[in-house]
Amino acid sequence: MQLTKGMEYFIAGFSMLGQKGLKRFVFIPLLINILLFGSSLFFLFDWLTQGFEYLRSMLPSILSWLEWLLWPLAIVIILFSYSMVFTVITNFIAAPFNGLLSEKVEMHLTGQKINDDGFAEILKDVPRMIGREWTKLKYYLPRAIVFFFMLWFLPFIGQLLWILFTCWMYNVQYNDYPFDNHKISFNQMKQDLKGQQGLSYGFGFAVFVLTAIPFVNLIVMPAAVCGATKLWVENYRNNYR
Repeated sequence: MQLTKGMEYFIAGFSMLGQKGLKRFVFIPLLINILLFGSSLFFLFDWLTQGFEYLRSMLPSILSWLEWLLWPLAIVIILFSYSMVFTVITNFIAAPFNGLLSEKVEMHLTGQKINDDGFAEILKDVPRMIGREWTKLKYYLPRAIVFFFMLWFLPFIGQLLWILFTCWMYNVQYNDYPFDNHKISFNQMKQDLKGQQGLSYGFGFAVFVLTAIPFVNLIVMPAAVCGATKLWVENYRNNYR
């Protein structure tokens, strides 16, 4: 079943993190994720605590019980929204390093180099990589706004649609690195991913679940890059050779 297979590709990414020859390329994306994700969670919790203290001061004592309902609701909404929004921002910063990691994983899996560019050529390619992240951001933001409002105003249906959208975006976010390394357009990449939706949503759902787990989410980014590259090699690479 493709859904299960997609999940397995993501899990396989974890086993590559310690592979000889890949560890040094994992380090920088991992460090970026730990620093940004870890520090932002601290500030988010502090902001949320202050927000509830303000709310408690505004509520009459007879309604103080509402706090016990609002805390779980706030946590659920954060898990649904914050992880994806922050992932987009983090990957924007880490894009050049994720692209390099994906390239090295593909070489590890196939024994073939994607190109023979030196470090200077890689640096010249950074603006194009950042531009690709900007393309993903423009694709994500208007859709995220629509689905976010559905999340609030359409109980159950809104949550389901947000989960499906988030799974799709995780799939797009990480599978884009191996596609982009081969200079395949963003639109063509989306078309290819839509052609195997079970694989796409299975991969995205696995990322979604682990990104919502504190501390585990700190190593999700490099694992997802590795897993997505393996998915590319075994399902799409031969179409572009």
